[in-house]
Amino acid sequence: MGSEHLQYESPLCGRYASGAMKRLWGPQRKFSTWRRLWLALAEAQQELGLDITDEQLQQMREHLDDIDFAAAAEYEKQFRHDVVAHIHAFGDVAPRARPIIHLGATSQFVGCPSST
Repeated sequence: MGSEHLQYESPLCGRYASGAMKRLWGPQRKFSTWRRLWLALAEAQQELGLDITDEQLQQMREHLDDIDFAAAAEYEKQFRHDVVAHIHAFGDVAPRARPIIHLGATSQFVGCPSST
């Protein structure tokens, strides 16, 4: 993972943001939060009786932080949707979990919690 994905960047960051704040709002933190939300959703769905296996959940757990930003960027060019791009990038590293990632959710499920 390149360091460029660890920190939030804007024209004002150099003047007003600490390193800790830039990391807190950086892409790595944002998209790993999305993955944690998708895992929590799948765990709850399994508990409620949906056909989600322990193996699928484990594969998600194993890949919460290894985000391929280049793959996500390519998917975003293709789909023109950031959430769909990251669903596909997560599915690439957790292929058994691909069918259940973001199952029954809208883009706001991950968008709102990670941007507030």
